[in-house]
Amino acid sequence: MSINQLIFRNLKKNIRNYYLYVFALIFSVALYFAFVTLQYDPAIDEVKASIKGAAALKAASILLVAVVAVFVLYANTIFIKRRSKEIGLFQLIGMRKQKIFRILSLENVMLYFGSLVIGVFAGFSISKLVLMTLFKIVDVQAEAKLNFSGQALVQTVIVFCGIYLLVMVMNYAFIKKQSILSLFKATSATEDKVKRISVFQMIIGLLGILFILSGYYISTELFSGKFKTIDELFYAMSFILGTVIIGTYLFYKGSVSFVSNIIRKSKGGYLNIYEVLSLSSIMFRLKSNALLLTIITTVSALAIGLLSLCYISYYSAEKTAEQNVAADFAMTNQKDAKRFEQLLDENNISYSKKEIHVIQASFNLEQVVQGDPENMAGDPGKLPLAVVSDAEIDGIDVLKGDVIFSGYTDLLQKFMALKETGAVKVKSRNETIPLNYLGLRKESLLSFNFTSGGLPVAVVDDALFKRLSRDKDPKLQQKKPSLFYGINLKDEDQLQQANELFATVNQSDQHLSLLDASTAQKSLFGLTMFIVGFLGLTFLITSGCILYFKQMDESEDEKPNYTILRKLGFTRGDLLKGIRIKQMYNFGIPLVIGLFHSYFAVQSGWFLFGAEVRTPMIIVMVLYTALYSIFGLLSVLYGKKVIKSAL
Repeated sequence: MSINQLIFRNLKKNIRNYYLYVFALIFSVALYFAFVTLQYDPAIDEVKASIKGAAALKAASILLVAVVAVFVLYANTIFIKRRSKEIGLFQLIGMRKQKIFRILSLENVMLYFGSLVIGVFAGFSISKLVLMTLFKIVDVQAEAKLNFSGQALVQTVIVFCGIYLLVMVMNYAFIKKQSILSLFKATSATEDKVKRISVFQMIIGLLGILFILSGYYISTELFSGKFKTIDELFYAMSFILGTVIIGTYLFYKGSVSFVSNIIRKSKGGYLNIYEVLSLSSIMFRLKSNALLLTIITTVSALAIGLLSLCYISYYSAEKTAEQNVAADFAMTNQKDAKRFEQLLDENNISYSKKEIHVIQASFNLEQVVQGDPENMAGDPGKLPLAVVSDAEIDGIDVLKGDVIFSGYTDLLQKFMALKETGAVKVKSRNETIPLNYLGLRKESLLSFNFTSGGLPVAVVDDALFKRLSRDKDPKLQQKKPSLFYGINLKDEDQLQQANELFATVNQSDQHLSLLDASTAQKSLFGLTMFIVGFLGLTFLITSGCILYFKQMDESEDEKPNYTILRKLGFTRGDLLKGIRIKQMYNFGIPLVIGLFHSYFAVQSGWFLFGAEVRTPMIIVMVLYTALYSIFGLLSVLYGKKVIKSAL
C-alpha cells in the first residue's frame, strides 16, 4: 500500500470523528473572513466615521483569532490522542517518526485547507448579510453590497496558516516525545478517574460553594455605598473575580463529586441504571476536566454578561434618549425656535409646543438622601438643581411650601437615592427657604443641558419661583440656559422630515433632537453589541464543540461497559435514558453556573449601561441556552450511535 492510499484510507476511516471539527473550522473561517471583510468594505466607511469603529473592529478581529486558535489547538490535541494507538502501530511495523509526522501532516493539509477554502467561500456568501445586520443594528442608512476583498482573503490565509503551523508543531512534539508503550496508554491516561471521595475533597467542595456565594454577595453590595473609594472598589472587584473563578474551579474539582456522593449515599447504594450511567460520569470525570470546565464557564459568563450589558444599552437607547431630551425637539434659543416653527408650518407638519422658564438654585438634601453622604455623587448639602414653576408644567400643582422632584436617572439613584418624603432647603443668593419634599416623579421635564446630566428638576409653586428668580445666584446661572422650548409632533410619521428641517436651524449644535439622540445611542452601542455578539457566537460554537469532543471520547471509552450492560439484558432505551441524564449534567452544569455568574455580574452594574435590565438579559440568556443545547443534543445522538454499535 502506498503512502497516498494510506492517507486516503485514514481520512475515510476518521471522517466520522472529524465531521464536527471540520464544521467548526469552516464556521470559524467563515466568521473570521466575513468579519475582516467589514474592515475593507467601502460601505463601512460611514460607520467608521460616525462611531469611530475601525479600532474596535480591528481589536475584535484579534480576539477572534485568539478564540479560534485555542479551539483548533485543543481540538487537535483531542484527536491526536485518539489516534495514539494508530501512531503506535505505525511505529511497530517499522515506520520512522518523521514519516508518521509526514502522513499526519498531509492528512491535515487536505482537511485543514479544504475547510479553509470552503470557509472563505461561505464567509464571502454571508458577508453581505453580516454587513446588512451591522447597518440595521447601528441604524446607518447605507447600501450593502456583496464585495470580495483581496486584503481580507490575504489576512485570513495568513492567520490560518499561522494556526496550521502551530498545529504541526504540536503534532511533531507529541510524536517525538512519546514512546510506543506510552502511545498505547495515551487514551486511558487522559482521564483521572477517582475511586473514592476523600474528606479533603469534601472540604474542597464546600470551599468552592462558599467562594462562589461570597463573590455573589460582594457583587450585590458593589455600588451600595459600602465601598467609598476607588481603591476599595478595585479591591472589591478583584475579590469578586478571584473568588468566583477559584470557587468555580473548586466546584468542579470537589463540589460536584461531593453532591453526587451525597445523592448516592442517600439511596443506600441502590442505584438504577440511569443513575449509574449519569452519576458515575459526574463523580469521576468532571474532576479531571475541572480546569477546562472552569475556563469554559468563566468565558461563557463573560460572553453572556458583556452581551447582556451591550443589549441593555442598545435596548434602552430610546428611553435613555428620552431622559436626555425632554421633547421631540428641545431648543434654548427663542429666535431659532420661531424659525423652526415657521418651517414646520410651511411644510404642514402639526406640532405642539411648551415653554418653561428655568433658574438654578442650591438645595440642601441631607434629610432626604439615603446612605452615607460621604459616598454620594455630589454634596447633598449644596446640590445645584434646575427649578421650574408648577404653572408651566401640565398635570402638577404644588402648594405653597412644597416641592416635587421630577426626572431622576437610575444611575444617579444608585449613588444618591432619595427618600419618599422629607424636609429640604433651597438657597437663593440672600436667603434659605425650608420646603416639604413630596416625592420623585419619573418624567423628564427638561433636557440634560439644564439638569447637569441627570439630576432631578425641582417643581415649586409659582410664587416661590418668582421669589427665587428675583434673588437668584448669578454664579449658578452661568453656562446654563434659562428657557426651555419643547416641540412635539402630533404625527410621528413626519418625524424624519421634521428632523431634516431641524438640522437646517441647528447649525451651531446647541439644540437637541430626540431622533438624533436615539440614533447616536444605537450607533454607539450597536457596534459594540455587534462585535461582542460575533465573538460570543464564535466562542459558543467552539466551546460547545470542545465539550462535544470530550463526550465523544467518553462515549468511546465506555463502549465496553455498554456491551456488558447490553449482554446483561438492558435495552438501548435504558442506556439512552442514562446518557440523556448524563449529558444534561455535562452540558447543563457549566451552562447553569455560567448563567448564574453572568446574572450577578449584570445585576451589580447594569444601571451604568441603560434603563432596562430584565427583558434584554432574559433574551440573551434564552438564546445562548438554546444554541448551547444543540451540542448536548448532538452528544446524545453520538451516544446513541455508540450504544447501537456496542452489541
